[in-house]
Amino acid sequence: MHGRPRKAPVPEDEAASAAKAEKLRALQSQVLSNHRHKIYTEEALELSTRLVEINPECYTAWNYRKLAFEHNLTRSDSNPNSVKSILEEELRVVEIALRQNFKSYSAWHHRKWVLSKRHSSIEKELWLLEKFQSADPRNFHAWSYRRFIAALMDRSDVDELEYTQNLIDKNISNYSAWHNRSVLLSNLMKKNVEGFTEKDEVLTKEYELVREALFTDEDDQSGWFYHLWLLDQTVKAKSPLLVSSWPAHGSDLILFQDRCLDASSSPFNIFQFDSGTFPLILYFSQAVEGVNSSTVNVEYGSNLNQGLVWKPLSTYKSRAAQAWITQLSFPNADLHSLEAYPVEITVGHCQGIISSSGFHYSQSSHFVFTVRVQPVKKELKEGSGVEKISWTDENFYLCEPHFVESNLVAWFHQLCLKNEHEPVANAWQVKIIEEEMKHFCMLSDCKIGKLTLARLLTAYDALMSSGKLVHSQEILGLYIDLMKLDPPHYQYYKNEHSVVLLQQVMSSRESLLSRCFHYRDLTSSSRGYPMCLRLNKLSLSRIGSFAKLLWVQMLDLSHNELQSIEGKLLSQLRLFNCSFCLDCLYGCYEFKPFIVILNIFFKNIMFSFNILDFSSTGFQ
Repeated sequence: MHGRPRKAPVPEDEAASAAKAEKLRALQSQVLSNHRHKIYTEEALELSTRLVEINPECYTAWNYRKLAFEHNLTRSDSNPNSVKSILEEELRVVEIALRQNFKSYSAWHHRKWVLSKRHSSIEKELWLLEKFQSADPRNFHAWSYRRFIAALMDRSDVDELEYTQNLIDKNISNYSAWHNRSVLLSNLMKKNVEGFTEKDEVLTKEYELVREALFTDEDDQSGWFYHLWLLDQTVKAKSPLLVSSWPAHGSDLILFQDRCLDASSSPFNIFQFDSGTFPLILYFSQAVEGVNSSTVNVEYGSNLNQGLVWKPLSTYKSRAAQAWITQLSFPNADLHSLEAYPVEITVGHCQGIISSSGFHYSQSSHFVFTVRVQPVKKELKEGSGVEKISWTDENFYLCEPHFVESNLVAWFHQLCLKNEHEPVANAWQVKIIEEEMKHFCMLSDCKIGKLTLARLLTAYDALMSSGKLVHSQEILGLYIDLMKLDPPHYQYYKNEHSVVLLQQVMSSRESLLSRCFHYRDLTSSSRGYPMCLRLNKLSLSRIGSFAKLLWVQMLDLSHNELQSIEGKLLSQLRLFNCSFCLDCLYGCYEFKPFIVILNIFFKNIMFSFNILDFSSTGFQ
């Protein structure tokens, strides 16, 4: 057990352990023999009983008992007394095993299996659970089993919610009771059960409940986790939204299939793809699944969804992701013309897109962009190729405001889709957050109080429709204080600080413009290079805000301390024709697959890595 010192073994104990192990092996051998020969006599069952009492995790013995159980039921000739006797005996054996180890997966699973046969009474089960949960209130096996029993008994979530209230009243440190309460409340609000239809009223009462626990013992973490869950419920929209796309709505793309860029072209809308296809990305506010040709219409000339395969952009083999990608073919254009080909995208015109939390994409979104194919101007000379980018400061020149205003700002605003269905912050949401901020200012001297205040301020800014981070400086200050106050969790605070800092840069037009640079002089032969967003020298340890980075073609992340990507959805950052400068990724596990993904999907990406060390990651 945790916190108990391990005693050094003495010869007598070692001898006793050896004898016990030998006896256990002999018993296992007998049970396995009976299992192989399908012997289900009372003597054989008694041997298996002794085995699971000694070792409740011996799943083979439990599987043998399942076969014996069904064999004996078939021989009972449906005699009620015989069936009852067989069931009671099996439940008795499981109970004995659980008393030996009430965290045994095998024993709990076997008890569920017996009761799922629906031959026995389950009235005793809640009484038995109360005994086990009194011994260990945080036994997640018992809580999982309780949910199973409540479903068998058709016991309402309201009754179970009252049960969690009773346990919390007895012990505010009962983390499992708080967690189960969050599960029950989610179900009740989702089903619109009477008394739980008004989300603001439900959450207000829950905030009062958890606040009482937090101010009773500010060092106990159980209530803080529940408060974090409540905060998420307060600010999170139910239904997923389409927040951005690439290409952006209203954009006009000029595509190249060769490696010769026309130096007279605008660097903001030229894209080079050797494969003869170009990507289409949809970026949602939540991870969703169900993005396919049925839920997304792509009208492109005479083609409509023909042969399009949508893929989720996630490092995990999950069917849900915030970002989804497909590949569109270049139009069959006359290479000596610059005819515009409109591409119309309609998302969610029929149901099928659904979030990980079970809510449907409930509105239809529509956006349009045009595509042109650049005529070939000249042939590549033998031995020529794309110039290697030099990332030194002298090669970058701050963009003139008038030049960027007409290009970048238009792209940036096009990228973030304006959705008429997007919910505006309700008065109750703002009121709850404001009320919580007042309370937690009183706990701002403690670590967890500062952290919660930073989260509340972040949530408040997120609710405001202006998109500006009003409290960003205060939030950054709180994370700086936390890095000093709590060194063991320095990296977590550093990551959160980095995410807020990057959001601050991306949310303000003035701040964004100050980081937009030309590569080389516009009069040089490198005019074909796009504008570069320089996020260097910010001491970032984590990056996010992917929805606002899809327009970038050159990105400088050098002289940072990058170790992770927000949400760990590495493959979301598929920045097209994008050149990167990264450094200081010592032992960073997450960026190696990120680099591999970019190389696989975009062969013409140019990388410049200053210092990369994956020696401790397991990658070769």
